[in-house]
Amino acid sequence: MIELRPFEKLGAADHGWLDARHHFSFSHYHDPDRMGWGALRVWNDDTIAPGAGFPTHPHRDMEIVTYVRSGAITHRDSLGNVGRTEAGDVQIMSAGSGIAHSEFNLEREPTTLFQIWIHPTRTGGAPHWGARPFPKQDRAGRFIVLASGLGDADALPIRTDARVAGATLRAGETVDYALGRERRAYLVPASGAVEIDGVRVNARDGAAIRDVDTVTIKALEDSELVLVDAA
Repeated sequence: MIELRPFEKLGAADHGWLDARHHFSFSHYHDPDRMGWGALRVWNDDTIAPGAGFPTHPHRDMEIVTYVRSGAITHRDSLGNVGRTEAGDVQIMSAGSGIAHSEFNLEREPTTLFQIWIHPTRTGGAPHWGARPFPKQDRAGRFIVLASGLGDADALPIRTDARVAGATLRAGETVDYALGRERRAYLVPASGAVEIDGVRVNARDGAAIRDVDTVTIKALEDSELVLVDAA
């Protein structure tokens, strides 16, 4: 089963410095039919103005993955971590028993990113943060795992029964993702357009997928894909 969630029908909030689209209920946007997708709770599509960002605020018991599409975001937290994550890079924050952090766009251009929240499989524990580059050429024609709680080598570690994966496809290329009928996937093209089981998914649309063993994705245009695989 595939449910298409077009970009223009997502929840929206324009704060001036932040233009946010919400795939699921978040903040002042509430849709009882879109409270999450399995363990996936939040997928925000954010554009942050230069010099602006999120002041220090707390989190606990949530796995937060940030996928930077353009520009860069600078992170500071109560553990003393400071890091700049730029386009092509991914950062994770396991909030665990509690962490406070800020995220600012210190660049001269807008920063665009996906912010993904996944419920942890186990609560509590020491919080941690990490980031690393994932060059797009390494994802050419295939999915690689960006963040995982399932022991995938070279992926950023998160404390949940889930994976976040990325791929880049040329127009006409096809890629399979082995999902399993007991799991759910949520796929968003960061750019381009793809087709899944006859359904066209354009840039920044969401595709909620379940009850399939394998997801077959055909690129209609050169495309950059992000997928969450969760229970």
